[in-house]
Amino acid sequence: MTVRIYHNPKCSKSREALALIRAKGEEPEIIEYLKTPPTEAELKDLLKRMKVQPRDLLRTKEIPYKELGLGDKTKSDDDIIAAMIAHPILIERPIVVTKKGVRLGRPPENVNDIL
Repeated sequence: MTVRIYHNPKCSKSREALALIRAKGEEPEIIEYLKTPPTEAELKDLLKRMKVQPRDLLRTKEIPYKELGLGDKTKSDDDIIAAMIAHPILIERPIVVTKKGVRLGRPPENVNDIL
């Protein structure tokens, strides 16, 4: 694996990150995470490698965020991870993985240092 992107083709930032990767001469492994969500272990590994907390990767404007009360600060990391697995729309995107590291591609330029 050279480059992997957790991608949502409907998201402009995700499309921009994919274009940036391709402009660097890489053809990434594309994981449409809404169709193929990461497992709990995969998500925990991505969070650890990104050095962020689950709440940092949580999309707050999605319907499940409100329905599940994820704005409640007493929700544990495990609660948030479980919600992200059950409702992958809650995972911020795109996430780019290379041998050099893992970055959130918001803005897409965030991935330049790992390509």
